Formats: sequence, C-alpha cells, structure tokens
Amino acid sequence: MQRLVRPGSQEEQVGRLILAAALVLFLPALPLGNYIAYPFVILSTWFHEMGHGLTAIALGYEFEQLEIYASGSGVALTRYAQEPSAISRALVALGGPMAPAIIGSLLILSSAHQRLWRPVLLGLAVVIGFSTVIWVRSIVGIVVLPLVAVILMGIAWKASEGVTRFMLQFLGIHAALSMFGQWDYLLMESAVIGGRSMPSDTGAMEQALALPHWLWAGLIIVTAAAMILASLKYALKPRLPDNVIQFKQ
Repeated sequence: MQRLVRPGSQEEQVGRLILAAALVLFLPALPLGNYIAYPFVILSTWFHEMGHGLTAIALGYEFEQLEIYASGSGVALTRYAQEPSAISRALVALGGPMAPAIIGSLLILSSAHQRLWRPVLLGLAVVIGFSTVIWVRSIVGIVVLPLVAVILMGIAWKASEGVTRFMLQFLGIHAALSMFGQWDYLLMESAVIGGRSMPSDTGAMEQALALPHWLWAGLIIVTAAAMILASLKYALKPRLPDNVIQFKQ
C-alpha cells in the first residue's frame, strides 16, 4: 500500500505539529487526560518561574527559591543586595511570561534538526533535575519535576527518533500555548498566588515603568506570537535530512 505522505516531507512535519497542538489542547478533555496533562502544567509553571529567577541572576541578583503549588501557580523568590533599578525590576517581571515563549520557540526550532533531538531533550531533563535540587522548595515541584525529568531522559535514551522528535514538538507547542493561556493573568494588575495577593507580572512592570499593565500585556503577547510564528516557519521549511549533503552546480 502506497503511503499518502512521504516520510520527512513538509506535509509530515505539518501533520506532526498539528497533532502536537491538538494533543496539547484536547488532552485534558480525554478520560484521565487531566492526570496525564498535569505534569506538563507543572512544567509550564517551571518555565515561567525559572524565567523570573534566571533573569534575576543575569542582572546580578540572587534567585533564592522556586515554589510551585498544586493549583499550577507558582512564585520565584529573588533577593536584592541593594535597591534594584526600575528597569531591572521590570526585566525580572518580564522574564516570567516571556520564558515559555522563548523555550517553546527553541524547542520547535530544535525539532527541525535531527542531530539535536536527543541532546536537547536530554539537556532539558538534566536542567530540570538540577534546578529542582538547587531552587525548588515545594512538595509539588519536588515530586513532579523529577518525574518529568526521568520521563524525558528515558525518551531521549530509548525511544525511537519519531517519538523523540514528537516530544520536542509537543513540549514546544505546550510551552508556547501555556504562555498564551496566561492572557487573563497578564491583563490583571494583581493576583492571589499561594494565598497571597501580589502584583501580576505586568502589574509589577507598571509599578516599575509607569505605563499601564494592559499595554505591557499586549506587547508581551504580540512579541511572543511573533517568536512562535517565526520558529514554526523555520521548522516547517523544506530541508534535506541532516545526514544528506547537497551539491549545487
């Protein structure tokens, strides 16, 4: 029987990404889907809060700990030796909502190159594991994140190349869509997280830089959308496999 879609073709790549997006969107609606999707919800929170923490480190501040709650919300606690500038405070706040879009874009881009599939998945698993030991200080994070790391490591080592690539695409789409799923949070000036009322990320940016939080929310959403679309365009571009060399006359 003749295959309708040629292996490695652009049509197959489009189909895989559509399947990954459909799985991300509809998995919670399937029987037991909420339980299967839950570790990836926690992973999305990890992306977000690590964005805050690593941005603080990049600016010369301390990332003390990361707390993830059973509801899927979380908070990154940072320490400043001296009063940070308004720009620094805004950048740390921006690092959270932008991190899922950045990581999602990188995972989608890496799915376009076969030589990167296993190393990237394995590297992500290692980073999750180390970050759990160094920063995570909540029961949910300590239990769920190592489980996710073990699953990703097992796929990177033992799964077929098709499954490995699909996992990269699934994680990339999931990270990207989780960012857009925060639109209501981004449009809030404050939120209750872990039983505490605090400024939202865009609310913190408003406090630091004066412009209204809804304007920052719009800029974040537009920027993230542009990044994701660019990564998808690159990943779906027709190309030869990594182990094929093309000579042009």
